[in-house]
Amino acid sequence: MRPAPGIDPLVRARHLRRNRLHTLLLGAGAVLLLTLTAWTLAGPDGVLWAALGGALSVLVAARFSSALVLHLYGAREMTAAAFPDAHTIVRLLAQRAGLPRMPRLYLVPSRLVNAFSTGTREDSAICLTEGLLVRLTPREFVGVMAHELAHVAHGDIHVMAMADMVARMTGIMSLFGLALVLVNLPEALAGGAGVPWGTVLLLVVAPTLGTMVQLALSRTREFDADVGAASLTGDPDGLASALMKLERIHGRMWEAALPQGARIPDPSVLRSHPETGERVRRLRELRAVPEDWLPVEAMPHVAGRSPVPDTGAPRRRLSRFGTWY
Repeated sequence: MRPAPGIDPLVRARHLRRNRLHTLLLGAGAVLLLTLTAWTLAGPDGVLWAALGGALSVLVAARFSSALVLHLYGAREMTAAAFPDAHTIVRLLAQRAGLPRMPRLYLVPSRLVNAFSTGTREDSAICLTEGLLVRLTPREFVGVMAHELAHVAHGDIHVMAMADMVARMTGIMSLFGLALVLVNLPEALAGGAGVPWGTVLLLVVAPTLGTMVQLALSRTREFDADVGAASLTGDPDGLASALMKLERIHGRMWEAALPQGARIPDPSVLRSHPETGERVRRLRELRAVPEDWLPVEAMPHVAGRSPVPDTGAPRRRLSRFGTWY
C-alpha cells in the first residue's frame, strides 16, 4: 500500500515499523504463554496437542463464513442504488488498497455508532450502523471506511481470530490444569509431597495474561489500521475528527446509563482499542500536504438524517452479543 501524497513518508515508516514489531512480540508472547501452559499441564505431549488443536482452529477460522457474522448482527446489504456515494468511496479506496474485490456494504439496524469489517482480502464485507451514517460528515465517513479497508488489506480479521483462539486455548488448558491440581492435592499432601506453587501460579495467571496480550495486540492492529487509512486517503484529520466524535458520543451514552456523578474506570490495558487521544496524536503526526482526490465536501449530508432510505423503525432484539436496537 503506497502512501498518499498528503502523508509524511518518514513518519509513516516509523509508525509501521513500531506497529509490526509490537505485533511480532505480542504474537510470540501469546504463543509462548500457550506453550508454557501446555507444557505445565502435560509436558511435550501437551505442547503437541496444543499445536494440533491450534492448527485445527486456524483451519476452521480460515473457513469461517462472514455470512454467519452478518446474520448474527441482522445486517442487510446496501446496494449501489440505495447509497451510491458510499459505494463510490469504498470502490476507490479498495482500488488504492490493492484489494482484488471491493468489499460488500451492509447496514446494521442499530442506533449505536459503529462500523466493523469481516472476511478476507478476496471476499470481505463492511458493516455500518444507522447511527454511524446519521452522525458522520462525508469527510469523517471516508476516514472510517478507509480504516475498515485497512483492516481487510492487512488481514487483521484472521490475525485477531488466531489471537482469540490462542487466548481461549490458554484459558481452557489453565482451567483443566487447575482441576487436576485440586483433584490430586489431597493425595500429594498425604504422601508428604509439597504443593507445586509455581505451577499453580502459572495456571492461575495464564488466562489473564493471555487476555491482556490479546487486547494489546488488538490495540496495535488499530494503530496500524489508522496509519493504513491515512495512507489511503491522504487526510489523517478526517479520521481523527471521526474518532473524536465517536469518543464524545460513546462517552455520553455510558454516562447517561450511570447515576449522576458516576464514572467508569477504564484502564488502558483493558481496552480493545487504543485511547482516542493517542490515536489522534499519531494521526496528526502523519500530516503533510492534503490531497484533493475525492470531493467529499460536495456530497449531500444533513446532520441527523441518514443518507440511506428509511427501512422502518429498528427492532430491539437480544443476541449472544448483547442487546441491539
